[in-house]
Amino acid sequence: MHYEAELRFLQKLLKNFYISTNIVDPLSSHIPEFDLGLRRMIDNEIDYRKFFTFPSNTPASNTIYRIQDKFFCNYICLQLPDVTRSPSYFIIGPYTNRTITNTLLFDLAGHLSLSPQQFKQLQKYYTNLITITDEDTLFSIVTTFGECLWGSFENFSVETIDNHVPDRVEPVATRPDFHEPEEAFLTMQILEKRYESENQLIHAVSQGLVHKAEMAMMNNSFFTLEQRFSDPVRNIKNYCIIMNTLLRKGAEQGLVHPLHIDSLSSRFARKIEQITSPENGQALQKEMIHKYCLLVKNHSMKGFSLLVQKVVTRIDSDLTADLSLKTHAKLLNVNASYLSTLFKKETGMTLTDYVNKKRIENAVFLLNSTNLQIQSIAQYCGIPDVNYFTKLFKKHIGKTPKEYKSQLL
Repeated sequence: MHYEAELRFLQKLLKNFYISTNIVDPLSSHIPEFDLGLRRMIDNEIDYRKFFTFPSNTPASNTIYRIQDKFFCNYICLQLPDVTRSPSYFIIGPYTNRTITNTLLFDLAGHLSLSPQQFKQLQKYYTNLITITDEDTLFSIVTTFGECLWGSFENFSVETIDNHVPDRVEPVATRPDFHEPEEAFLTMQILEKRYESENQLIHAVSQGLVHKAEMAMMNNSFFTLEQRFSDPVRNIKNYCIIMNTLLRKGAEQGLVHPLHIDSLSSRFARKIEQITSPENGQALQKEMIHKYCLLVKNHSMKGFSLLVQKVVTRIDSDLTADLSLKTHAKLLNVNASYLSTLFKKETGMTLTDYVNKKRIENAVFLLNSTNLQIQSIAQYCGIPDVNYFTKLFKKHIGKTPKEYKSQLL
């Protein structure tokens, strides 16, 4: 296939957006459940081949179908060219582009005469179905892929199909052979998907990778988890609390000292209780991801020995303390010369240079975020001699604190 590389790229791209893809041969004896098991949950004997019954007036080849089925699920489907075997279709989805309310689900359940047990599983299904609000962007990506397949935009057509697959004449639950589906099947799928996305988030944060963590969060299960309360604000607060816990675990795996993790976690715990709307909560979730990744970048002690970890933690926890080599060696009951050699080997700088670097970084932060006098900032950074502070600041930043502040103003 001349488009093999492009197909692999598209599959990987959609996977990063948590959108399922399948390549299906309708004539095969085994067709994967590309709807993530929805039809089997509703009807144990569903024939997935019906999905490929497209309108007769449109050729199956050189056509991209935008499909919405009667279950509010969206798909994009196209026949792959140059396949030597029987025709194979590339299916993107399911996803939804709308908010699935309980009212919609009750209407659907009534139309299909679903049992209460089926309705319960239906709710779980839509709780974890990916929502794409900007469907046009997704379709632009797919049509660009179509251009790779068929040479130009003029060589293929697009068709939109609504309410795909004819409605069942006989209600599902009234059939003589009907039996309740096993709840464990769908529940296991949902839990596996949720835990996979949570583990991806934790791993991304442990590496301090904001972009990777954001991609993990884009799995909208973080936004559309089961609504346990009628109050949407209480719901988003609960799931922000869950996310705060997950991010704590990520920072912990990134070898950030609990002192820093607890400080950030407590700050977000207070912010969570101040949430006033679901949108406000979602914005806070994104802020949490950024701040925890930044925490790992700034305070991770990966590659440090336990001894150096203790020194770094003490420096980070209180820049106004006596942070001399002699004091650290005495507190840790080690030889000062040994500690000095070990610290430089693992951090790439002497302990004094490391302390000064941290103090000047804190000074820059205070100059940017407060109106404190320069003498006060020097004291907050553990340098009571303002002249020495000025000299040290200029050495690191290239200008005096006063010049730096004037530039900001």
